[in-house]
Amino acid sequence: MGKGDNAETAPTTSAYRSVMEEYGYEVGKVIGNGSYGTVYEAYYTKQKVMVAVKIISKKKASEDYLNKFLPREIQVMKVLRHKYLINFYQAIETTSRVYIILELAQGGDVLEWIQRYGACSEALAGKWFSQMTLGIAYLHSKGIVHRDLKLENLLLDKRENVKISDFGFAKMVLSNQAVRNSPSHRQMNCFTHLSQTYCGSFAYACPEILLGLPYNPFLSDTWSMGVILYTLVVAHLPFDDTNLKKLLKETQKEVTFPANTNISQECKNLVLHMLRQATKRATILDVIKDPWVIKFQPEQPIHEIRLLEAMCQLPSTNNRHLSLEVNS
Repeated sequence: MGKGDNAETAPTTSAYRSVMEEYGYEVGKVIGNGSYGTVYEAYYTKQKVMVAVKIISKKKASEDYLNKFLPREIQVMKVLRHKYLINFYQAIETTSRVYIILELAQGGDVLEWIQRYGACSEALAGKWFSQMTLGIAYLHSKGIVHRDLKLENLLLDKRENVKISDFGFAKMVLSNQAVRNSPSHRQMNCFTHLSQTYCGSFAYACPEILLGLPYNPFLSDTWSMGVILYTLVVAHLPFDDTNLKKLLKETQKEVTFPANTNISQECKNLVLHMLRQATKRATILDVIKDPWVIKFQPEQPIHEIRLLEAMCQLPSTNNRHLSLEVNS
């Protein structure tokens, strides 16, 4: 497709640069590395904006990734437009590479921020967490789960607003009338095909995942959000993931906060509501309505609440979204 991309003799860098130039992108420095690809900063000459370009080598990537996860990631990102999600602009495929053009977040990620500055003030944690909540509420209201929420996937723009990134494990969980009456099937149809290849970070994984049980992916996202909020205000993860046995034990118990931290009870209560067993765990609707989260929203998230409530209507209505039903 691109003139430089098939020239095996040419150095790799010039190969992908010529392809990018053909489409109007001037590729700059490396800003990140993934398992199968590298993320570069680039200048899009047609629109005069800076973007991020994720370049995936087909030689290095697994069949599974190229045939299942990558198409799904692109499919999901195409339908997403939200101020707290990294926007997708374009995907370009050549014989040897896939180029994904994304919005550039210039402020690094939240993990780097915490490693540099330590725990956030509660006001900053509230700002970032409430922005993430709106982004995830938008995703969940569309029947999409992220499944890899962690501090590294919360990027910051130049005004230090959160942009949720990395939709490599995201999935559209479509409502399926036929399986509605079977709670176990309802939970399984979302994620069983992935339960063998769970690739998120264990420190952010809910107990059901660690135990290898079928689980509700909407609730696995809110568990990860609980881990994120705890880490924002305490500056270390709530659970030690160096030993899986110990991790399993810890996730079954109520999480504790260090004695010397100055964290409000409201904030602690929200963390405890997210880090509990699935039948009692907060859904995104509970989180977005939480008094601590509302306090940090510039305006009441009426629109998001309405969308989520429409999905969570009683089973008697036809558009009940099966995967948000948590108590059956």
